[in-house]
Amino acid sequence: MWLLTTFISAVIATVFAYFFKNKYKLGFLSLMLWGGTVMILTDHILGYEGGAFLETETGGLITNGTVLGLAMLVPVLLAWIISIYIPKFQKRLVD
Repeated sequence: MWLLTTFISAVIATVFAYFFKNKYKLGFLSLMLWGGTVMILTDHILGYEGGAFLETETGGLITNGTVLGLAMLVPVLLAWIISIYIPKFQKRLVD
């Protein structure tokens, strides 16, 4: 499920980036999400040993696949928000 969560987020970010060009660095957000989608897909393909390809449960600390996908989006969104505000802080330092 974390693959689908990242994929859906990447598609949504890409659509927003298309409609709101050069605004809020949405192209950067969609690029990060597509990179995450490709990495997760590669991990799924290389680690596939039969059975369900899209798992709803994990064996890690977070046992729900959807919650894991949402938890994986948090650092991406934080990096995106920081990238938006860095130029504003730099402008204040120069002035």
